[in-house]
Amino acid sequence: MLLKRIFLVMLLAGVLYACKDKVVEPATETQTNKWILEQMNYWYYWNDKIPASPDMTLEPSAFFTSLLNKYDAATNPDGDRFSWIQESADELTSSLNGNSKTTGMDYKLVYYPRNTTNVVGIVLYTLPNSPASKAGIRRGDVFTSVNDQKLTSTNYSQLLNASGTLSFTFGSITDDGTITEGTTKKSLEKLSIQEDPVYYDTTFQFGANKVAYLVYHHFVRGPDSVKNSVAYDQKLETVFARFKANNVNSLILDLRYNGGGYVSSATNLASLIGKVTTNDVFYYKEYNKTVTPVLEKQYGANFFFEKFQSKPQNIGSSLNNFIILVSGNSASASELVINGLKPFMNVTLVGAKTYGKNVGSITITGEDEGIKWGLQPIVTKSFNSLRKSDYSVGFTPDYAVAEGTKLYPYGNPRDPLLGEALFRIVGSRVVRQSTLQAARTNADVQEIESTVSKKAGGSNMFFDK
Repeated sequence: MLLKRIFLVMLLAGVLYACKDKVVEPATETQTNKWILEQMNYWYYWNDKIPASPDMTLEPSAFFTSLLNKYDAATNPDGDRFSWIQESADELTSSLNGNSKTTGMDYKLVYYPRNTTNVVGIVLYTLPNSPASKAGIRRGDVFTSVNDQKLTSTNYSQLLNASGTLSFTFGSITDDGTITEGTTKKSLEKLSIQEDPVYYDTTFQFGANKVAYLVYHHFVRGPDSVKNSVAYDQKLETVFARFKANNVNSLILDLRYNGGGYVSSATNLASLIGKVTTNDVFYYKEYNKTVTPVLEKQYGANFFFEKFQSKPQNIGSSLNNFIILVSGNSASASELVINGLKPFMNVTLVGAKTYGKNVGSITITGEDEGIKWGLQPIVTKSFNSLRKSDYSVGFTPDYAVAEGTKLYPYGNPRDPLLGEALFRIVGSRVVRQSTLQAARTNADVQEIESTVSKKAGGSNMFFDK
């Protein structure tokens, strides 16, 4: 996480983008590795753990990995789970802004039935105007085959990661979560699509309780195609202005599929929600001992913390209840919002334990040196205003609720997480308990992975722009 003005140009590191009229020869692997080592020795949060004599003959990806302070649950629980390298720096920066090559269908993969090798895909949501949404695919749909091959533990990765057009065979699912194979086929082309993270919002009225509900998928300021755009942050502000005009007194924030993103957008969102002032600290950030004095000399002590912003759309003073829906895919900047707001208001978590990422990264490129690779190393650790950073293994929900295999549309109270949140606000069930129980019947299916957890290199994100 870095100051906004240095995220891409990286002036402090001397990593400047090459002028378009300057021809730079591609760097050799040896030159690339030397550059990687220089950047890591300067920026890496655990730079004191880098091997003294790394093997410079390794190819760049393996060389980068050899430098990391690798995480181990038993021997190094505070190690690095998140730094990564990508062969194309352009693709790296594009993916961090929510632009990826996709059918527009985000899904989770589960073993079904449990304890078998059969794999089933469950659609979490589709992107508007994408091939998936145009084909009529919706949240809760299930697929069992790709290109006429039934998904199994040994072939699902190869089938789903293939390029070009994919043919999905969809099945059906009952209210109790029972999945049946079907014959309906839909062909979907993979395209480069920019995801708008402000996905869905609505307002519920239950007696005196006027409840705002917002689904937010990714912390991104604006579309990748527009330089310095803050369109998505502004859209968030518009949504909260509408909540405020409707006099809402409770907020349910759905971050169950939000793996993180830019700290600037996290600050924007938290500033719209918190019962805070501009004198209150949202978070502190800690760097390594090499770069800290350089940053402090150039930017002063204020560089190491971020305060809440003044937002006329803020609804914090009117909130009687604030609930966040979470899962194992809620990570990084999502957790930063939770941690940063806790000192100032009651934050209730409903769902499953969050991922656990209290560290942040920056993007480093070296185009001017002929480097095609992009680095995303961990460079900071975050703390809230009480100097707490005790969520490296995730936040445990106040009310543990499983999503299940039967997924309902966003805003439908039959969704177990939303239904539980509304119950905690209203004081009574807004849908029958038996209905919620049916949705949870197959909640213990074994999840393999999801597309939301694999976005931006599979390293749940927390960085600044």
